[in-house]
Amino acid sequence: MAAVGRVVRSGVARRRVQTAVMVLTVVTAVSASVLAAGLLVASRAPFDRAFARQAGAHLTARFDAGAVHTDTLAATRSLPGVAAAAGPFRTLSTRPTAVTLPDGGSLNIPDGQLPLLTLVGRSAADATGQVDKVILVDGRWPTGPGEIVLDAGASLPPLTGLKLTFADLPGAPVLTVVGRGRSMTHSASGWVTPDQLTALAQAPESAGYQMLYRLTAAATEAEVQAGRDAISAALPAGTMTGSQSYLPVRRSALADTTVYVPFVAAFGLLALAMSALIIGIVVSGAVGASTWRIGVLKALGFTPVQVVRAYVGQALVPSAVGTGLGLLLGNLAAVPILHQQASAYQVGAQTIAPWVDIAVAGWVLLLVGLAALLASARAGRLRAMDAIAVGRAPRAGRGQLAQRLTGRLPLPRPIALGLAAPFAHPARSAVLAAAVCLGVVGATFAVGLGATLTTLTEDNGADGRGDVLIDMGGMLAAGDGVAAVETRGKPGNQAGPAGGAGGGSPVGGGGPAQEPDPRAAAAAISAAPGTERFYGTAETELSAPAIAGPLQVTAYDGDASWASLPMISGRWFGGPGEAVVDTRFLRAANTEVGGTVTLDGGGRTVTLRIVGEFFDLHADTIDLRTDMGSLASLGLGLAPSRFDVDLRPGTDAVQYLARLRPDLEAAGAMGQTNEPAPGSTIIIMKSLITMLTLMIAAVAVLGVLDTVVLDVRRRVRDFGILKALGMTPRQTMVVIVTSVAGIGLLAGFVGVPTGIALHHFVVPRMGATGGTSVPARYLDVLRLPEQLGLLAGGLVIAVAGALAPAGWAAGSRTATALRSE
Repeated sequence: MAAVGRVVRSGVARRRVQTAVMVLTVVTAVSASVLAAGLLVASRAPFDRAFARQAGAHLTARFDAGAVHTDTLAATRSLPGVAAAAGPFRTLSTRPTAVTLPDGGSLNIPDGQLPLLTLVGRSAADATGQVDKVILVDGRWPTGPGEIVLDAGASLPPLTGLKLTFADLPGAPVLTVVGRGRSMTHSASGWVTPDQLTALAQAPESAGYQMLYRLTAAATEAEVQAGRDAISAALPAGTMTGSQSYLPVRRSALADTTVYVPFVAAFGLLALAMSALIIGIVVSGAVGASTWRIGVLKALGFTPVQVVRAYVGQALVPSAVGTGLGLLLGNLAAVPILHQQASAYQVGAQTIAPWVDIAVAGWVLLLVGLAALLASARAGRLRAMDAIAVGRAPRAGRGQLAQRLTGRLPLPRPIALGLAAPFAHPARSAVLAAAVCLGVVGATFAVGLGATLTTLTEDNGADGRGDVLIDMGGMLAAGDGVAAVETRGKPGNQAGPAGGAGGGSPVGGGGPAQEPDPRAAAAAISAAPGTERFYGTAETELSAPAIAGPLQVTAYDGDASWASLPMISGRWFGGPGEAVVDTRFLRAANTEVGGTVTLDGGGRTVTLRIVGEFFDLHADTIDLRTDMGSLASLGLGLAPSRFDVDLRPGTDAVQYLARLRPDLEAAGAMGQTNEPAPGSTIIIMKSLITMLTLMIAAVAVLGVLDTVVLDVRRRVRDFGILKALGMTPRQTMVVIVTSVAGIGLLAGFVGVPTGIALHHFVVPRMGATGGTSVPARYLDVLRLPEQLGLLAGGLVIAVAGALAPAGWAAGSRTATALRSE
């Protein structure tokens, strides 16, 4: 045992290049694997723990109050497949007509653009029942009429004491916000007492019933749909008017972290494959270069098992060091990603699970051990006399045919010798080619993914689609994700915007000083020198029978075809009566492009044709976009709350806004420049891509370096003879570099299309984790010049690894080389 240990220690210390290659290879494999597995596990933990703690509803269903009795709905609790249920609760979708702040001021938002609220009547006992426990973030639960608890995610200021007026309901009731609550699946926008909801919904046709279900099987959309179908089948036809699965909410909650998993997993698999190949090259090269030493060891009494153990040990020692460093690096790289969700569900700071570190370390060391075992098995079978006699000479006749064929080519002799060299050790050359190919695959995948992220930033990094944003009423998005609020009604309550989104620079004073006038703002924009084109948008929330929760609707005033979002399928809407929706809408409504959607604006409805599916990186809600004329029949009184302005070429945006400022202030508006700014997720992704790509490329280069070093040492006497016959140092370098250049070119031809295929496989899965499909625009990002440059990547990796040993061989003296054994 002590003798084997001495051989292991001396081998690790003597072969510094091989040791460095194995350490870096394992560091790359372990860090990428820890990132992929750790993020996959950690990203699911916060939501799943909070969902279990609050007994979240797998299925939220709404029923027609005039078509079914409460006893019939209550009976669905005992249906097969239903583990638990809560309800029926009376529910109503309505829109406040005015919002009064606690100090008496009011929100400066047109009535028709206040959010649509889904109100549910639940008592305090119901709110802490078996299904969908509502956790109070602050305040208390309503105990009587005139009180409401808003959902923590509702698009209204999170202020206790806020008063909501519903002038369209009988008696024009006013509800005061007494608290904020959090439902895991956002089953309602707000909760009132059951008696209050009954008073609000005096007409049966204006309200419905809500049931909340936990299912025995709800891991997939198919299982949730099966549960929904079973419940619907047990009730009269047409009773269920809408439903919502918890899975889209879960996907949205996990999107910030799970979006990393597909590409990190791809890098992890590439690194693991390279680990096996490079370690196999290193160990087999060490065995091949030490055949004479192995013969001496066996002559001294080493058994075949001891020889195998010695060379497996020489692989495991540096691999153990690399594993430790890789675990540290992988855990550190995960910190900024996991920090994004540390407090989202009040579950504390997130870290990589210890069992993930243990599993990855065990798997990588097992992989290393098996690779070393297979490579060193031949050494254990050699007889001592055979090993000493054969030494480092290649098998007779190996590579002779290749040398004769290349010798007939019209090429300089050094190049012909170099091209034939890989055929002397075909197995080792094939493994080296595979390793370099994986390096090219990694580089191609990384460049493609980087180009995709850059295009995403250009398309979605800005707050809008124009060069300049004009906002009515000081509602430009605040940096913390909550819109800045301008109040009116009391002196001293005016508050300007909290800052521009997307990196833009606001231009204007402390905010608008008077009532917003969108028509005056539009006229000023149209008359301003430098205006090329513009359009206005208004956002509101409506309900749709196919969607259980509120639907975010953006209405466009003017021609916005020049600023359409990237389309996944179909086309941008061409006028009133047409709409485009996001992927989440199509999945939630179980429909497709070409279908229709009916929008309900509080008693009035309109049916629109879905003509396209758009891609929106920012969207975390179910979203629909249409022409403002499509919603005219709903009587919402919509007016643009923002204008996107495209400037003529050569127009300076800041100077344009400075000239327009007096007219904007007179119209109660303010403006800012609109500049793309990548979000934190994009920045972290690009950093990870760069780090992992450099590590994989470095491993490939070091793999080539190790192979060439072993080959040069094995052929040092041959180079001495060639030098004695007149070969110059430059020709010596050409022979050595050419011996790997062919391998590099072959690896490039195979690696580039493989990397493109990997990119086309991973990017759609990254989109799927965020709940959206991906347009072809974000896949076809590598043009011919980029592909040709990547094609040379294999050649660059091979030449970079061969230059140092080639320089050593070229600089060695002929006499020294001839005396070498």
